[in-house]
Amino acid sequence: MIDTDVAIIGGGLMGTSAALELRRQQRSVVVLEQGWCGAQASGVNYGGVRRQGRAACQLPLSQRAHAIWRRLEQTIGSDGEYIASGHLKLARSDADMQELIAYREMAAAYGLELELLEAEALRRRYPWIGKQAYGASLCAEDGHANPRLIAAAFARAAEQAGARLLQQSAVRECSFDGNYFVLINSRGERVRSRFLLNCSGAWGKEIAEHFGDTVSEQAIYPNMCVTEPLPPLMNLSLGVVGGAFYARQVERGNVVLGGGRGIGNLALDATRPRASSSFKALAALTEMVPALRNALVIRTWSGVEGETPDHQPVIGPSATTPGLLHAFGFSGAGFQLAPAVGEVLAELVTKGESSTPIDAFSIKRFAVQQPSKEESRV
Repeated sequence: MIDTDVAIIGGGLMGTSAALELRRQQRSVVVLEQGWCGAQASGVNYGGVRRQGRAACQLPLSQRAHAIWRRLEQTIGSDGEYIASGHLKLARSDADMQELIAYREMAAAYGLELELLEAEALRRRYPWIGKQAYGASLCAEDGHANPRLIAAAFARAAEQAGARLLQQSAVRECSFDGNYFVLINSRGERVRSRFLLNCSGAWGKEIAEHFGDTVSEQAIYPNMCVTEPLPPLMNLSLGVVGGAFYARQVERGNVVLGGGRGIGNLALDATRPRASSSFKALAALTEMVPALRNALVIRTWSGVEGETPDHQPVIGPSATTPGLLHAFGFSGAGFQLAPAVGEVLAELVTKGESSTPIDAFSIKRFAVQQPSKEESRV
């Protein structure tokens, strides 16, 4: 039997960032990962580190994460190719521009500074932007990073801080006796803990429902591709109202592009990209950046993430089981949030509450509404 203060199911960024912070709080931690740490959504996503475009309820958490990203190398011992390049969100119509204007007004209340650029000013500053762009919103301090490096660095930092990482260690059984959680993994090892963190991504629903929590989550398979190395062109992360594509150019010259969905099978842990999604994203990108029309795509891929109906994550205590904490269902937008989510989970373990508002992410929002006596008579 392995006794620990906290057991974490899932070795992605949510799980390993929580493990790292818990070790700093002198809590013993065991992370159980069915594959390799960071090999799922955490390591194969686009790598956008953005606050712009997030719902109002996410901005306090996103701002907290932004402060951690700014001291990333001191936190995990690697910069993970993180660059505060800026994030430019393009408008393709007057209606899009009005949406960006309204968003700037909302975001200002949370301390997020955005600069609006009309078409002429946009092309004067970024001459590579095509004539189809109606305008844009710039968040100068947003950016991007290499997810493969970031995911590995968080796992390594957690392990170096004293967390025990059990990889290739799928959880086969889990139970709670009112005081302790007991997990049995695929190697027959037993782990006993006072707290259990469900950071299992697209598999989060399965763990939650095992303990009686009601939640709605489906697996999604974001579609990604990357071009050959190209001469320097795009010096920031690029998106568009409506989300038809998102793109960034790395130091080596490759343009990383995402958009649409791949296909997969969660039960088989199998994913693959969809050619039609890649073509559609490329068409949307080259409409905005004509210079990329002849770029050669050299690789495509997909991964698996969990998505909720309202596109908000599940973060916080279980509605049924004391000591069980959830962090899953980030709906394709968890990469930037992960360091702050780790801190929040550690606060919930050590203090019983989060210093950042997380009520909007409660799993209780999925609870089935019981009909009133009057309704049941109808």
